[in-house]
Amino acid sequence: MRLSRQRRMVLDLLWAEKSHLSARDIFEKLNDQGRHIGHTSVYQNLEALQSAGVIECLERANGRLYGYRADPHSHLTCSQSGQILDLDVLLPANLLQQIEAQTGFAIESYTLHLSGHPRPALEKSVHLG
Repeated sequence: MRLSRQRRMVLDLLWAEKSHLSARDIFEKLNDQGRHIGHTSVYQNLEALQSAGVIECLERANGRLYGYRADPHSHLTCSQSGQILDLDVLLPANLLQQIEAQTGFAIESYTLHLSGHPRPALEKSVHLG
């Protein structure tokens, strides 16, 4: 894949942000930085980068979000803010074996999608006695 100036701008932004952004977010952030790029160019370059396996694309109810990682990894989505965090999760071997036994499939790779909300800060009162 040829790394054009526009593809480089999109990649640089995704790597710098280290978050999941919509095509519109990418368009606005690049133009706010004075890096002029059109809507169509953003969409075309995101599609090319995703097709080449350079970036990830997450399908959400409110549209696609693009991330800087293309390696297998899991996600945690905040149910309050919608923020998505990348996670590297290793499942225990016995759990994978259990899944294989139940399904008859040999697990080659996996990703998890977890949802939750921030837990309230735990009280820091310690009673010594």
